[in-house]
Amino acid sequence: MSDETNENSAPERVIGTPTTAPVGKVLVADDEAGPVKAGFELDERKAKKAERIVASLFLLAFAASVGFMVYFIGFSGRDGGMHGIHRAQESNLWLGGLMTLAFLSLAAGVTVWFRRLMTSVPIEQERHDLATDEAARASFARDFQQGAIDSGFVKRPLLRRTLLLAAAPLGLAPLFLLRDLGPLPEKRLRSTWWGEAVEKAKKEGKKGVRIVVDGTNVPLKASDFNSPGGMITVLPEGIHENGEETLTLIAKASTILINVEPDLIKPVKGRENWTVNGIVAYSKICTHVGCPAALYEQTTHRILCPCHQSTFDATDGAKVVFGPAARALPQLPLAVDDEGYLIATDDYPEPVGPSFWERG
Repeated sequence: MSDETNENSAPERVIGTPTTAPVGKVLVADDEAGPVKAGFELDERKAKKAERIVASLFLLAFAASVGFMVYFIGFSGRDGGMHGIHRAQESNLWLGGLMTLAFLSLAAGVTVWFRRLMTSVPIEQERHDLATDEAARASFARDFQQGAIDSGFVKRPLLRRTLLLAAAPLGLAPLFLLRDLGPLPEKRLRSTWWGEAVEKAKKEGKKGVRIVVDGTNVPLKASDFNSPGGMITVLPEGIHENGEETLTLIAKASTILINVEPDLIKPVKGRENWTVNGIVAYSKICTHVGCPAALYEQTTHRILCPCHQSTFDATDGAKVVFGPAARALPQLPLAVDDEGYLIATDDYPEPVGPSFWERG
């Protein structure tokens, strides 16, 4: 047989070689890509079994992703708030477990697909100049088409569809995480439980709510706290009776009492009667980022936040004297009741803690 005859004859076909008909065409026409090289034929019986396994894993990934979103919307924020301190472990278990299951199922499905359904055709890539000529583009198209055919992406629509189904909710899941920016606090950041406790006490004919020592819940008399230089953390009486909301309420209502020599105090205008024999009360929550401002230097009468060294003057309305905090610590109005117990006569006159966008 002459060379001319060999050149004009059709290329020899082996098992697994696609035809030149437009079957399985992916990006380009067959005449542009040229004949596709031979692969290796799969055992279709085993391939079908592997296909069903992969599809099942993709469906499991889809179900886990949907379960993640359903739990996040319907259960993680129940009874008010997002997750709540008491349900943090539950939320972490369900949300983390479902998302882990989704990613593992998707990864396992892709792995089985690659190991059991893709043919093993060696691929060699030569290095060329950056400029791509027509022959290189045709070669790329041919290799891409060969890879698509070998992967079974075109031939096996069940795998293609279940893969897309599994990936779709994973792409949407991050949008649901935006819910962690809410729900909107509305007016809850503007007040603390001191105000509610004082209002309740006044309805009972009292001047205000008694102050109790944090940790012991024992009411505190002015005579029990009469040593200058002392500092103690206190709360409104009855705050521990709020069930699951107690820790959240304490987080905003925590207050420090400081005993300063009365003649050193520089009362803010309108707050001249907010102290009792040099005892002054300030919010324990730093106005920078909310750390506990729980250190007190007796000689300089400075309140220090250990997180970023914001420093406040206890003798001058807790004004900022150093550090990144932009506002003074809010002051709580104090008095004594008929039995000599320290009481709060109102809530803080301004929101405690860091500034927020509604406050400015």
